[in-house]
Amino acid sequence: MTARRCIPWPDKRLQTAATPVAEITDDICAIWQDMVDTMEAMPGYGLAAPQIGVMLRLAVVDCSTERGRAILMANPEILHASAQPRDHDEASPNLPGVHAKITRPRAVTVRYLNADGVTEDRDFVNLWATSVQHQIDHLNGKMFFDSLSKMKRDMLLRKARKSQ
Repeated sequence: MTARRCIPWPDKRLQTAATPVAEITDDICAIWQDMVDTMEAMPGYGLAAPQIGVMLRLAVVDCSTERGRAILMANPEILHASAQPRDHDEASPNLPGVHAKITRPRAVTVRYLNADGVTEDRDFVNLWATSVQHQIDHLNGKMFFDSLSKMKRDMLLRKARKSQ
C-alpha cells in the first residue's frame, strides 16, 4: 500500500462530517492500510480518513511503543467518557507547525465496526483515549483547535499562517 498526502487545512472536507461505512469491503481494507502507512510515515498516533480526503467514517489508532498494533475502526462512536480529564499536546498533519494543549476525558468506551465487520466495544485510556477522541473529532468535521477559546484559536491560526 502507500502513504497518502494529508490535505491542508482549511480544506472544506476537514470541516465536514464523514459518511458512515455500510460494510467492510476490500476497498475499505485498502484505505485502512493506506491510512496506517500514512500514520507511520508522519509519524503519528492516529489518522482519520477525511485527513487524506476520503470522506468515510474510518480511523486508525496506534499508541503502542513498539508500533504495528494499529486498531482499525469504522463508524466509531463514544459510548461513555470518564469524568476525569487528561491534558495532552495535540497537533495535526493537516495544519503543520502548530500544536495546543487540549483537555479531554482520560478514558472512553468506543463502539466501532472492526476489520472483521463485527461491532466491538472497547475501552481506551490515556494517550489511546486522547487519540481516539481526536480521530472521532476529525470524522465529525472538527479540528483539535476547535475546542480552544476564540482568542487561543485565532493566535494558533495566525502562527500557522506565518509558519507556512
